[in-house]
Amino acid sequence: MALLEVRDLRTYFYTQEGTVKAVDGTSYTVEEGETLGLVGESGCGKSVSALSILRLIPQPPGKIVSGQILFEGRDILKLDEDELRRIRGGKIAMVFQEPMTSLNPVLTIGRQMTEAIELHLGLKGKAARDRAVELLEMVGIPEARARLDDYPHQFSGGMRQRVMIAMAMSCNPKLLLADEPTTALDVTIQAQILEIMARLTREFGTAVIIITHNLGVVARYADRVNVMYAGKVIESAAATELYKNPKHPYTVGLLNSVPRLDQKRKEKLQPIEGLPPDLAHLPPGCAFYPRCSYRKDRCREEYPPFVLVGENHWAACWESDRVRKEATVVAAS
Repeated sequence: MALLEVRDLRTYFYTQEGTVKAVDGTSYTVEEGETLGLVGESGCGKSVSALSILRLIPQPPGKIVSGQILFEGRDILKLDEDELRRIRGGKIAMVFQEPMTSLNPVLTIGRQMTEAIELHLGLKGKAARDRAVELLEMVGIPEARARLDDYPHQFSGGMRQRVMIAMAMSCNPKLLLADEPTTALDVTIQAQILEIMARLTREFGTAVIIITHNLGVVARYADRVNVMYAGKVIESAAATELYKNPKHPYTVGLLNSVPRLDQKRKEKLQPIEGLPPDLAHLPPGCAFYPRCSYRKDRCREEYPPFVLVGENHWAACWESDRVRKEATVVAAS
């Protein structure tokens, strides 16, 4: 049995402009100890799908309309608030995109860290603070005991993100949701943060869903990759297989948009033309149709099924065989 199984999840936002289908029939699994990469452009539904796992969708305007989120065999959508509170932070933790908006500016770092430790581990007083110091040292915070009494504004962006990782790992969670954990950090600090996360998840045996725009991050750290577009997973495969043999035109476009060290200096990138669709007014067929260079008339009218196109490799594209034949060399060269 998978640690996490998401089945046909649909999370909509009801606005004056219409119903925004942020997550529209998404299904995937995460095994124990596995790192799953979730990639795609802004607005494709990556963060909303992660927030849905912890039922953190603001209501209104948002609502989890249907589907199942099975964690250790139990449907999170059917749990009461007390049961859900025991899972949040205890068994499933999250590192948010911007730590300054996630940390409480009027509480010390020590108080914010010990709150979860007291709630989920039952440690009190000095024992809770000792555990917080241990965690801060694990993520590379110097003079950790003294820094417990500091406030978030006294930390740099990279140090705040280290604190968020320490808080997330404080109760030895089985699943970590990392929503673009290196946004707005410089490249050196990004590498340090990602290495810390990888080391800690290996030590604790924690499964990870890492949400990112950075395909380099996915290539280095993910075991499997789900590519999202317009609220749906449109391709899923092992990371090495996806990079070597993409089967969806959108995946090919993402790969060809990334600078490569082995390309000639004068060689231009191949950006994906156009913009992502309006999720409140999706077309009847494939949402990628207006931007796709492989499109056929059928693509405009019928949404392709999400089918097996290789060994443990799934894609939703009518032209996946053609993409495989014509685009693999381009994306992997």
